[in-house]
Amino acid sequence: MEPVVSIRWLLARLYETELVIVDCRFLLSDPEAGRTAYNKAHIPGAIYLHLEEQLSAPVGAHGGRHPLPDVAALAQTLGKVGINKDSIVVAYDDQGGAFASRLWWLLQYLGHERVYVMDEGYTAWKNAKFPVSDHQAVRIPSQYEVNVQHDMLVSVEDVQSAISNGASLLIDSREPRRYAGLEEPIDAKAGHIPGAVNKFWKDVLDEQGRWKNADALKEHFADIKMEQEVIVYCGSGVTACPNVLALGQAGYRNVKLYAGSWSDWISWQDNPIATGEE
Repeated sequence: MEPVVSIRWLLARLYETELVIVDCRFLLSDPEAGRTAYNKAHIPGAIYLHLEEQLSAPVGAHGGRHPLPDVAALAQTLGKVGINKDSIVVAYDDQGGAFASRLWWLLQYLGHERVYVMDEGYTAWKNAKFPVSDHQAVRIPSQYEVNVQHDMLVSVEDVQSAISNGASLLIDSREPRRYAGLEEPIDAKAGHIPGAVNKFWKDVLDEQGRWKNADALKEHFADIKMEQEVIVYCGSGVTACPNVLALGQAGYRNVKLYAGSWSDWISWQDNPIATGEE
């Protein structure tokens, strides 16, 4: 089954017992905005997971702005809200799928099979006159068993090796101006990892903000060889996740995330920086 599901697909299954809906709304500019929006109204039965409190580890000297959460801590978080390995998890946000894709990736990394991102987002759900609620769902705690998929992730050392031996293609998921080093509104240094090509993550969506289908995504990534090992990054490892998901939809099977991404890369003094186009 495809990793992106429609709002109608979710509506039809809204009250299935195995289903766990997770609201991932978040704004980088206002970290409390998502939780505030959730408290006001959300898809019935949805629980809220906060990007920086539950889906990231505390920021340190290295690891980037949104380090991956500790596996044991994440498993505890999931168990606490009633998610177990048999749950059907559907994540949504209102930001094009960026933050929902982070949860999708994390669960995939833990070995979870039935996890999906809801297409279009909360506003589309609401505009379709589908039900919303301000009721806080009470979930029965569960035990979450992990089966970590280590080959989905690369470290800064892996990226350094990829640059030197050319074995992997690096994809930078940020806006073209940030990739080119023309502006950097968030991180301390501008530019990109040498050798990376730019594939802005929002380009996996169509003009209506829906995920492109597999054929359109194949066309979008047509300049990348199917057998190539691909390493995807962004500013902090979050908006790289929609590209990881989309590459999988397009048929790429050797796709890895550099979770620390640009904000981790520049935290190491000797790492090279490139600007302009590649």
